[in-house]
Amino acid sequence: MNLLLYEDLVRQALLEDIGFQDLTTEAVISASSSATAQLLVKGQGVIAGLDVAAAAFRLLDPEAKFTAFSLDGDAVEPGQVVASIAGRARALLSAERTALNLLQHLSGISSVTRQAVKAVEDFNCWVIDTRKTTPGLRALEKYAVTAGGGRNHRFGLFDAVLIKDNHIAAAGGISKAVSLVRAAVGPMVKIEVETESLAQVEEALTTGADVIMLDNMPCPLMREAVKLIGGRALTEASGGITLATLREVANTGVNLISLGWLTHSAPALDISLDIMD
Repeated sequence: MNLLLYEDLVRQALLEDIGFQDLTTEAVISASSSATAQLLVKGQGVIAGLDVAAAAFRLLDPEAKFTAFSLDGDAVEPGQVVASIAGRARALLSAERTALNLLQHLSGISSVTRQAVKAVEDFNCWVIDTRKTTPGLRALEKYAVTAGGGRNHRFGLFDAVLIKDNHIAAAGGISKAVSLVRAAVGPMVKIEVETESLAQVEEALTTGADVIMLDNMPCPLMREAVKLIGGRALTEASGGITLATLREVANTGVNLISLGWLTHSAPALDISLDIMD
């Protein structure tokens, strides 16, 4: 992952935690002390964010040696050591919480993404994320989704068009909204339209939308919509989909299944930092 995407973020996270000084560490540990620590996984999942964790230690100790024993995207088991860090003891302890917060959070996202991907692996569809991300962490969270085997939806409001219900209401209909968008953006920008009924699906088809979102549709209606679209646009299922209902949704024939909970509700993967004797 490109260091430019996260170095400033990690620096700000360290500043938020350490502030003027680490009162405990500086009282207990001498400035000349060195130490070696290991990152130990305590739960089953998929690791993601090792480079981000390494950056936390190196920002406090540029000479710290971070050795990864796993790669992002690897499945990990309880008791597995995924990395070791050797450097100034104060730096290791002061960076510990920031490194773990980011590594645990990103690994949690990659872990639930892998579960979702495996649930529908025998269907011809992709599991994708949404913009329901933690402010400031979107690039990292979307990276973690890919580490878990998922795909990214648009990164922001700038790289693709998604005409949602409020846009449709404000514009006066799907056709009008799409017409306004086509006049404003270039030919390289994809246009997606959110629909909630077969009538809206038919209207979106007449506009030549690239992607049609089937929002909060029950599976029988979604199956009808996919049949109606007939491959003339990509189809995306969205809204209220859980791990338990993923296969039923995939069985409707949709191309994409978007899941906001991959990023906004993923439980952290339990990982600890242990100083070695």
